[in-house]
Amino acid sequence: MKQITTLFFLIFSSIAVCSGQSNYGKPEVDPIAIQKNFSDWLAYQNTHIMLTVDFKAVDLRSNEIDKDSFLNQLTFGECFPVRLESKTNEVYYQLFRIEPNSDSSIKATMVANAIEEYEHFKMEGQSFAAFRFTDLEGNVYTNESVKGKIVVIKCWYIHCAPCIREFPDLNRMTEKYKDRNDILFVSLAEDTPEQLKTFLAKKPLSYAVVANQKQYMNETLHLNAFPTHFIVDKNGMIVKVLRNFESLELALEKISQSR
Repeated sequence: MKQITTLFFLIFSSIAVCSGQSNYGKPEVDPIAIQKNFSDWLAYQNTHIMLTVDFKAVDLRSNEIDKDSFLNQLTFGECFPVRLESKTNEVYYQLFRIEPNSDSSIKATMVANAIEEYEHFKMEGQSFAAFRFTDLEGNVYTNESVKGKIVVIKCWYIHCAPCIREFPDLNRMTEKYKDRNDILFVSLAEDTPEQLKTFLAKKPLSYAVVANQKQYMNETLHLNAFPTHFIVDKNGMIVKVLRNFESLELALEKISQSR
């Protein structure tokens, strides 16, 4: 029955594209086959699905829905997203059922990721929490002092391997925007100034670094996973909350061109 349902989705999408009824086509992978192995499914999700980017959402019946509804449905653990072939530059993701006999890790991983992405999505459009940061060089940043700038904020700590792994990419990104006086890169770390100075001497990060921010990140920003990146617009509003460099790079490129 599940195979028949999926076949219907494929046929429906193909017909819609051929008839000019939509700008998207069939799924880029077989929704059932990709679930036969957890490692294959996870690799696909990690490399082809970025729920933080701007995308067109499509439900189980091939109807376009809003992003809020799409992410909310993912939190129930019944569906997962697959990217659709597109006739335009827009990204389309469609919901497909998680098979009853699939690895239970697929559902567990999807729910955990979806809850986090949905919480991040709901932060968009909100004011960034009040702050007064002093970096390792003694520079002070407040909500008021950074008005008029796009602020890119990285939240991390020195024993977080994924946080450190992206340092070279982040350094290249800051170099790309070095002539943009309206873009500010600030990082919030859990660790003490002494720990950070010793660590950064060996692994430099070209962000302003603010120490002793564990309480602020946990209790004010409500973070429980790292790294987490925020992009805050020139009016102090959260534009994006992102988990990795790849999605950060794409989002900043788009935002920097439009603001």
